[in-house]
Amino acid sequence: MPAIARLPDLLISQIAAGEVVERPASVLKELLENSLDAGSKAIQVNLEEGGVKLIRVTDDGCGIAKEELALALTRHATSKIASLDDLERVGTLGFRGEALASVASVSRLAITSRQRGAGHAWKLRGEPGAEPEPAALMSGTVVEMRELYFNTPARRKFLKSESTEFAHCADAVKRLALTRPDVAISLTHNGRNLFQLVPADAPRRIADILGDDFLGAARAVEAGAGALSVVGFAIDPTRATEARDGQYVFVNGRFVRDKIIGHALREAYRDVLHGSRQPAVCLFVNIDPALVDVNVHPAKTEVRFRDSRAMHQFVFHAIQRTLAAPVRAESAPSLIEREATNGRPAKTSAENRANFEYAPPLRHQTSLGVAEPAAAAYLAFARAAQGIDQSPAVRQEAVPQFQPDVPADRDGPPLGYAMAQLHGIYILAQNARGLILVDMHAAHERILYEKLKTAFDNRRVATQALLIPAVFTADPLAVAAVEEHAGALTDLGFSVAPLGPNQLGVRAVPALLQSGDPVALAKSLIDELREHGITRLATARRNELLATMACHGAVRARRQLSLPEMNALLRQMEETERAGQCNHGRPTWTELTMEQLDKLFLRGQ
Repeated sequence: MPAIARLPDLLISQIAAGEVVERPASVLKELLENSLDAGSKAIQVNLEEGGVKLIRVTDDGCGIAKEELALALTRHATSKIASLDDLERVGTLGFRGEALASVASVSRLAITSRQRGAGHAWKLRGEPGAEPEPAALMSGTVVEMRELYFNTPARRKFLKSESTEFAHCADAVKRLALTRPDVAISLTHNGRNLFQLVPADAPRRIADILGDDFLGAARAVEAGAGALSVVGFAIDPTRATEARDGQYVFVNGRFVRDKIIGHALREAYRDVLHGSRQPAVCLFVNIDPALVDVNVHPAKTEVRFRDSRAMHQFVFHAIQRTLAAPVRAESAPSLIEREATNGRPAKTSAENRANFEYAPPLRHQTSLGVAEPAAAAYLAFARAAQGIDQSPAVRQEAVPQFQPDVPADRDGPPLGYAMAQLHGIYILAQNARGLILVDMHAAHERILYEKLKTAFDNRRVATQALLIPAVFTADPLAVAAVEEHAGALTDLGFSVAPLGPNQLGVRAVPALLQSGDPVALAKSLIDELREHGITRLATARRNELLATMACHGAVRARRQLSLPEMNALLRQMEETERAGQCNHGRPTWTELTMEQLDKLFLRGQ
């Protein structure tokens, strides 16, 4: 076996470069972080061939002194930390002191810098034995990297196409630009100017980077607790897409991919996203630097929180509260917006984004949790849902119900007042802005779901005894499951008992679901108990079960409702969290403003 020998410094730097310099975007990220740490207010980025041939970053920061240029290219040399205490409270983007040395070991690097007040600039090439030489530069620093991996061709073979590498570089610029809206940043590729961002406020910079579509389809997030805060925007669930690259999370100004925060986002959006749609956010988390370790990954894209559970709960509740905000008339995408964008979020004008405030609904509760003054109408609504299906002939002959005296003042409720029912599926309502369309089953499903969650959390699930037990045939395993989990069924508001070796009878159901099919409700619950048991049912799958129960208990399509019943449903929606989406993430309502209706009919044109 060969003797142990100390590696040459150049080889050490090249090995370290494998951790820091993964691709041109890695180099660009490190150079941009240095520019921002230097207090720059304007940064220019020039790329050639996706950053493989050239990366030049020019800034107007504080600059580097002549005698420190050579030291800047030395491994583990930095001006940003001097002790362990500094490392535990890192307040800068860069701090490891490896980037420039690693880049210089695998490329042709040159640094030109001029400190404020210096007579002229100095330039140093990243070559062994090189000395600083006078150069021309107004102020700041220019770092120029050419021919990445020219001396390690094996690594160069692993790089992707020019367009792919440039896309990664552009992403790196955009992420850093999001954190510092006060800094002007421009990007040029192969001599072509791609974008030039001027200093702006945070929302304007977010719109510049992520697009007006994102900002128009997102809800503002703002929460704080002591030294911890989060601000930014989270996509409205009805406008989410299937794109998986729409999460921008920054911790103390540093872009991170954190599993704790990622899980918190998924949990907050769990029952409001439809199908495979993904949450899109732009969040800025600020925390005491002593409570987060940023020194856990060479590329500094991962962090470790001292109290990860507290961080998870903080982000989860901040997003959940934002998504649970009360219904507002401008919070749902209109039919025109959806049609014009094929389901993608559309640009929203400042006028449409303006706040439209309403008087808060009364919160007096009845024994069933129904808010007055709509309690009587809501009970009638529940009774209507419980009635016998009308035949097709009766439904065809049903005359739509119109209300001629619909108030149109700006102090009315967000979802307005019901005018008619369309094909027994949709409620048509008029508010101060225009026309509201509501999917009554989806809306009622969300209302029941939220009430069931609250009742289950408080262990106060009211039951409704059935006058005549609902009897159905069941296999022996289902009968055994009912006997085994009798207590769990009672806790959920059900009374189910064996009536024979192959028969079960439902004697009571949760009062909130009294309008549903008791047999379908019981069967779905028993199937869940058989498959998952009460332990998992009480934790991971609880909400899925409650959503299924709410779906079975919600008013079905083709039910004819009276105007008071429709208005009662609208008022309940306005008081229900996450009322804009059903339990499956589908939108429950949409709006057509008068301006949009006028446009449809070419009025005023």
